[in-house]
Amino acid sequence: MSVTADSNKGSAPILVLHKVTEILNCFSIEAPEPTLQEIIRKTGLPSSTCQRLVQNMVREGFLDRDGDRYRIGIGLVRWATPGTLGLDVVRLVKPILQQLRDETGESACFYVRDGAFRTIVAVAETRHVVMRPFLVGQVMPIHAGAPGKVFLAYDPEARDAISGTGLAKFTSATPDSLDKLDSQSRETRERGYAAAFGERHDDVGSISAPVFDHTGHLAGALGLGFPTQRIGPGDVGRLGPVVAKAAEAASQALGYDPKPA
Repeated sequence: MSVTADSNKGSAPILVLHKVTEILNCFSIEAPEPTLQEIIRKTGLPSSTCQRLVQNMVREGFLDRDGDRYRIGIGLVRWATPGTLGLDVVRLVKPILQQLRDETGESACFYVRDGAFRTIVAVAETRHVVMRPFLVGQVMPIHAGAPGKVFLAYDPEARDAISGTGLAKFTSATPDSLDKLDSQSRETRERGYAAAFGERHDDVGSISAPVFDHTGHLAGALGLGFPTQRIGPGDVGRLGPVVAKAAEAASQALGYDPKPA
């Protein structure tokens, strides 16, 4: 059954959204400021319907009006910015992850924080046969593993996110107190990177370092994930600086300037 023939309650909003989409499709780099008549002609919508929708879109910030011409509204640009920045970060960081993977042989990941959790948004997987899977979209708690220590060390809101929550104990090595995590955060800030072994899974380790954006705020945690049968605590002195250097390169790619203004 077509949308127009559907009598269900959701059909009307769907029809309106389709018409709004048709109107937005009239704006392009080549023709950024069409007139109402041009929008009516391109969409094929009835004049009264198109005019009413365009007026509503101006009122809601989807469009701006300048004389008899319209352009994409500043409100719509503002709403789209977070998604655009996210795509830009992944695009800029991905080559650095690939280089880190090639240099170390281990899976390289980039994490962002959401509350008390961290999510992989970009990954360059190891080519080793023996591996632990790291997948885009994978969500993990920030109190276990090296990436989480980076958030706790450099993001003031991260500690607040886990305060008052139960710190799940995944293995015997999982930190289960804020005092322990505070100590690990201080150590992370002192050396510029974090290392953890067996905190979430007994056979998985990680080394991570902070990535900063152009405003100087933490953009995410970049690092390696690996099976502990291949990488152990004795390798941290060798790999930690390599990870920190890759994180610095990612920060530079995002426009970070470590020099004070």
